[in-house]
Amino acid sequence: MLEALLEMFPQADIYTHVYNPRAVSALINSHRVFTSSINRLPFAKKLYQFYMPLMPNALMEFNLQSYDLVVSSEAGPAKGVVPNPNAYHICYCHSPMRYLWDMYHEYFRGTNPVVRFFMKRLIPSLRVWDINSSNLVDRFITNSHYVAKRIRRIYNRDAEVVYGPAPIEKFLTVERKPADYYLFFGQITGYKRADIAIEACIRSGRKLIVAGAGIRKKEIKKYEKMANALGNHGYLLRFTGRVSDEEGVALFVGARALLYPGIEDLGLVPVEANAAGCPVIAFREGGVLDTVKENVTGVFFDEQTPESLIAAMDYFEQNEALFTNREVFSAHVQQFSKAAFVDRVMGIVEERKRV
Repeated sequence: MLEALLEMFPQADIYTHVYNPRAVSALINSHRVFTSSINRLPFAKKLYQFYMPLMPNALMEFNLQSYDLVVSSEAGPAKGVVPNPNAYHICYCHSPMRYLWDMYHEYFRGTNPVVRFFMKRLIPSLRVWDINSSNLVDRFITNSHYVAKRIRRIYNRDAEVVYGPAPIEKFLTVERKPADYYLFFGQITGYKRADIAIEACIRSGRKLIVAGAGIRKKEIKKYEKMANALGNHGYLLRFTGRVSDEEGVALFVGARALLYPGIEDLGLVPVEANAAGCPVIAFREGGVLDTVKENVTGVFFDEQTPESLIAAMDYFEQNEALFTNREVFSAHVQQFSKAAFVDRVMGIVEERKRV
């Protein structure tokens, strides 16, 4: 998204708390980059999350008085910058800060006692600052209707949904060659619920490829033991670990369908799968309600359980012919393209000029 914005505004400067030129593209490095004092703190390039309590004050270091357009891109505190009073501030809010709001308890449980000690004392004031800083934004845009509802609830502000930009072009021209396996694709973290996909396929005797980093050896052994206990031997379950872009495309091409049991703010993986002509079987909540069109590019299941997913896979296999029209898939994903993103954001900027 940052690269798309920089292509739209080639003279733009970048303001950020932490900057590692070796970790970003040549396009980003070609622009002037200004950092806050956070960048000079120990281990900031790797452990910047721990400096979150310092970021609101650090934003005050940025002098934006010479700019008439400010675009903040955040799932953190970036919207708290103070623009020129006559400037127009557009905030692309990927999500209100999850660790302050709806996922606070999950983050709290997953930290050590020292971090929990500081969280209990710092989070209340950070919540107040977060709400107050939303008043510095002229217009909110976001990635899905799911996030727009959270913005409305937390900040009492409307947010326009602007999709993308997803890299759909590399998937649109590949030839679809579906095999007999299902696919789970993504980093193996708790909220993505890979466990539901794995258990559903083991119980129903279906083949599954799990692509993504994060699975532990003891978890693999647990699932292998489960498969053996149910008599599902052989290569019904395969873990690839992290894969390259080319390998990812090949997995989408060959998968019978992508299994998506987690809840994401938007989630680009279903968009990429659909761009490759691969249907999606997803839990009916979150960004997939925007990215997947029911009975056209995928199907939904209503409970985050293996049983509910198995029922959805049964339905999918009984109606698989509904999901073979590649042109329908390609037309559906165009709304998530970079071109569509650029067109809508520029339209928002032009609307401001006409006011």
